[in-house]
Amino acid sequence: MDLRVAEEYALAHTTEDSDIIKELIAVSEEDLEFTDMLSGRQVGRLLAILIKLSGAHRVLELGTFTGYSALTMAEALPRDGELFTCEYNKRYENIARTFFEKSEHGSKITLCMGKALETIPTIDGEFDFVFLDADKINYPSYYEMIQPRLTLGGIMVIDNVLWGGEVLEPSTDKAKAIDRLSKQIHRDKSVEQVMLTVRDGITVVRKKVKA
Repeated sequence: MDLRVAEEYALAHTTEDSDIIKELIAVSEEDLEFTDMLSGRQVGRLLAILIKLSGAHRVLELGTFTGYSALTMAEALPRDGELFTCEYNKRYENIARTFFEKSEHGSKITLCMGKALETIPTIDGEFDFVFLDADKINYPSYYEMIQPRLTLGGIMVIDNVLWGGEVLEPSTDKAKAIDRLSKQIHRDKSVEQVMLTVRDGITVVRKKVKA
């Protein structure tokens, strides 16, 4: 079976994005040279379904980019839900804020600009759901900082865990950091996890007991 054809078939049978998210994608592709940091519809739908199934009300995202995944998750949250999304690159801020303001779900979103390792401690409370898709070098540090603040039964989704297959024989700093995180999660007895070969790899973690 041709994996590319299978991926196209899977995408064709995945729920479409909302109109405003389609517009966000179009603007991102028009204004930016590279848009491969967009999570993509399969990841977006997975995030939305997991939020709905888990009953999450409070979400933390690391790595906003132009706001695709944040807006997708905000659409899935209940009316009283809230989402904090952290971004460092000011180049993406204008697109994200524009679409957050345009969306009826934008009021649920707080965009936190700055280095995430410095921003996270300024956000109070625990989180029911976390989406980690920021700079790969700091993946292990993000996990150490966030995992204790994940509610019991809470879910953390980590993107790009296969890193184009480089994690199989990691030689670059990013691949080594991602591989270190996967081993770190596997050793963590307070969680259960599954790694999925969706797009560039996704790990879904569920908190079982207090860290």
